[in-house]
Amino acid sequence: MSTDPAQDAPRRVEVYPDREAVVEFDPDLTFECVDDCTWCCHHGVLLYDRDLIELAARANLAETTTDFRGEKFVTREEKGRDEHVDDDGRACAFLREDGLCSLHLEADWKPTRCSVFPLGVWRESDGLHVDIRESAHEHCEGLNVSDRRVIEHLEAFLPEVLWELENPDSDRAL
Repeated sequence: MSTDPAQDAPRRVEVYPDREAVVEFDPDLTFECVDDCTWCCHHGVLLYDRDLIELAARANLAETTTDFRGEKFVTREEKGRDEHVDDDGRACAFLREDGLCSLHLEADWKPTRCSVFPLGVWRESDGLHVDIRESAHEHCEGLNVSDRRVIEHLEAFLPEVLWELENPDSDRAL
């Protein structure tokens, strides 16, 4: 974080025309995915309705999704290798052996929740809020390793559908 309190204060940033986010992270924060970091793929990926429709065009939903607490998630499966998996040996069903995402590479698409990492998103009465996930500070190797300032590229992290969702809270896990 910066030492300037005004710089650290939440700020409203227009991400799309007429769609602002309240940004609660340091505006100087940078992020870029780094090779061999698959931390974000260790979690169950929550699928919003629009994601389910998109995924159904690319994969068998019965084989790649699961219900948990009334919500759909991409399944986590046993990967049988030490790298690119969580401590329990499991990761996203679409994570390839080389540590890359088959949906992103082969279908040029990724679920909303995958776009959001490493950000946390939630709604308050004054709008959509965004911050860096607490766990990302411990595990995400892509923070502050490049010149790509997150605040200048919010549209890449925050798909427009998030403003349409009643509950875009990204702190839900499988």
